Amino acid sequence: MIDETLLEAMDKMDKAVEHTQQQFATVRTGRATPSLVERINVEYYGAPVPLQQIASISVPEARQLLIKPHDRSSLEAVEKAIRDSDLGVAPNNDGIAIRLSLPQLTEERRREYVKVAKHMAEDGRIAVRNARRDARKAMEGAEKDGDISADELDRAEKELEKVTHEHVEHIDDALKRKEQELLEI
Repeated sequence: MIDETLLEAMDKMDKAVEHTQQQFATVRTGRATPSLVERINVEYYGAPVPLQQIASISVPEARQLLIKPHDRSSLEAVEKAIRDSDLGVAPNNDGIAIRLSLPQLTEERRREYVKVAKHMAEDGRIAVRNARRDARKAMEGAEKDGDISADELDRAEKELEKVTHEHVEHIDDALKRKEQELLEI
C-alpha cells in the first residue's frame, strides 16, 4: 500500500518536472527553435489545431524559423495565429511558407523572460508539492483505517519528503540552466 502510494506520487512528480521542462522550451532565448511555435493553436477548418500538426517547422538560420503548412489554404490561418500569439515576431508570408526572423533580445526582454521562467518553475514546484500532499493524505487515511502502523507512516513520510526534495531540485536545476541560457549574449 505504501509502496504503491509512493510510486504514484513519484510518477506525478516526474510528470510535473517533465511538464516544467517543456514549458521552459517555449520561452524564447536568442536562438530560433521549433518549440517556440509548436504549441500555437491555429484555427483550421473551425477547430483549434497545434501548429506542429498542420505544418513543418525548420530552422534555416540561427535566428530564423521557416513554417511550411502541409495545406497551402491554411497559410493565412497560420499567419494570423502567429500574429495573435505572444511571440512578438511579425510573420513574413511569401505565398508558400512563413518566415519568422527573431530579433536580438534586449537586456530588459531577457530579464522579463527570466521572470516568466521563474514563474513556470514555481508552478512546477507547486505541482510536485500537490502530489506530495495527495500521497500524504492517502497514507494518513490508511493509518486511520489501521492498514499501516504509525511507524510505517513515519518512514513513508520521510521517504516521500526525500523524493519531493529531489524533484524540486530537478526543477531548480532546469531553471538555473534556462536562466543562464537566457542571460547569455
